[in-house]
Amino acid sequence: MTIVAVTVTALLAVAGALTLARIIRGPSILDRAVATDVLLAIIVAAIATEAAYSRDATALPVLVVLAVLGFVGSVSVARFAARRNK
Repeated sequence: MTIVAVTVTALLAVAGALTLARIIRGPSILDRAVATDVLLAIIVAAIATEAAYSRDATALPVLVVLAVLGFVGSVSVARFAARRNK
């Protein structure tokens, strides 16, 4: 089980690093917004992985709040982009 946890942690770290690179180098604000949403999803996955590994359910409310925050942020950016293009 430890090998799986280390592998998942390494994959999430690489995904987070690549996403941060996209946030920094993104050519447009929409690219940066999508990368920020992906980074939030990676953070949620990391917290969920830690909660599953430690078999501790106290992180579940944090996961719900982060998921709602990511959804509201994505919808807000999409509405902003739709108004800006008109």
